Amino acid sequence: MSARSNKPHEIVERALELSRADGCVVIADEHSTANLRWAGNALTTNGVTRGRSLTVVATVDGKEGTASGVVSRAAVTAEDLEPLVRAAETAARGAGPAEDAQPLVTGVPESPDFTDAPAETSSAVFADFAPALGEAFARARAGGRELYGFANHELVSTYVGTSTGLRLRHDQPTGTLELNAKSPDRTRSAWAGRSTRDFKDVDPGSLDAELAVRLGWAERRIELPAGRYETLLPPTAVADLLIYQLWSASGRDAAEGRTVFSKPGGGTRLGEKLTDLPLTLRTDPNEPGLESAPFVVAHSSGGDQSVFDNGLPVAATEWVSGGELKHLTTTRHSAGLTGLPVAPAGGNLILDGGQDRSLEEMVAATERGLLLTCLWYIREVDPATLLLTGLTRDGVYLVENGQVTGQVNNFRFNESPVDLLGRATEAGRTEKTLPREWSDWFTRAAMPALRVPDFNMSSVSQGV
Repeated sequence: MSARSNKPHEIVERALELSRADGCVVIADEHSTANLRWAGNALTTNGVTRGRSLTVVATVDGKEGTASGVVSRAAVTAEDLEPLVRAAETAARGAGPAEDAQPLVTGVPESPDFTDAPAETSSAVFADFAPALGEAFARARAGGRELYGFANHELVSTYVGTSTGLRLRHDQPTGTLELNAKSPDRTRSAWAGRSTRDFKDVDPGSLDAELAVRLGWAERRIELPAGRYETLLPPTAVADLLIYQLWSASGRDAAEGRTVFSKPGGGTRLGEKLTDLPLTLRTDPNEPGLESAPFVVAHSSGGDQSVFDNGLPVAATEWVSGGELKHLTTTRHSAGLTGLPVAPAGGNLILDGGQDRSLEEMVAATERGLLLTCLWYIREVDPATLLLTGLTRDGVYLVENGQVTGQVNNFRFNESPVDLLGRATEAGRTEKTLPREWSDWFTRAAMPALRVPDFNMSSVSQGV
């Protein structure tokens, strides 16, 4: 390989050639981003960035077991490779046996595009979106609204090579759109967000129209006390809660009695009915529009991921099936400890309820209740019950006799997503959504709205 070569697959191959460890995993991530930002109905900034990071995992077999060393660095070129590989080997030799040690994965067919150039995004991804955004600015200006927000598109090409012969590649596009509309006096605010792969399926004009309606609702203000209210959770709020549930669904932690999925007296709650609704919570790397990596990419070990599992195929998995808890997340190591099947977490999350009712139809069927916009500042209170707390944001609306009659104050809530599933009385139509709280880490979700008869608004919040 030429000293000046920057082709990611050649960087991976050269790092593997340099390795003197008993085993080696090399992960090259080529990433590019394009973004737009706007405020007060006008674009403020735009830009494109590109970068590379390289992770080397060295494994060393010793008398007491296999140790691993992991080193990651950015902006790596061919000249940087040998010091990086040696650093990983030094880290492995200085470490004790790795608890999660397993033989490196073998037998996964090579990705046919492994030697192709990385995919890259550019400002061209906004070719249709930007003019539509300009039209939305004009309509907002004419309607007395100010639009703020951003659009971001990232494309990451990941190359995984191992000393056991794996040569895998995955291209992951991730697009997010967040749009906030404010009244000129800034007393009213409404938010909408979308997740997309390519910005061809998002319409800023329709989002602006949706926000205009919400700002109209907010013209009437109603103060309500804390308490339990029938509440309609929109898909974005459901996603934020259930993503946290997935992150908390460690098979090992459950088997060791530390989580909401632990069975009193020992074991796990697998096989228990969590809800009477026919809900299925699943991940699938091939889900149309939400495609994610079909193999494990682990830059470090911890929780329910292991660097030894790099390249392990990720299968479609039903975590909850027809309301019943079916799987918990495991690595090969934790699966061996617990006797559970191997089940990597996956890169998307879908909740299917088998219904086709829109959120608007659910509002129309509500005698009296609250309609949320989104949640934020979500934090864990009690892992044993998965009790979470957080705040409502950008609009809580009162529904009376099937009509939204005004905006109420914000609240702090205390709820467990597992408990919510058990108390929910209705699920609407499943649709792609942007989880607002976790959008920096997790964007590929499809959820229905949920009706909860007694959502716990524990205190009044002064948040916006």
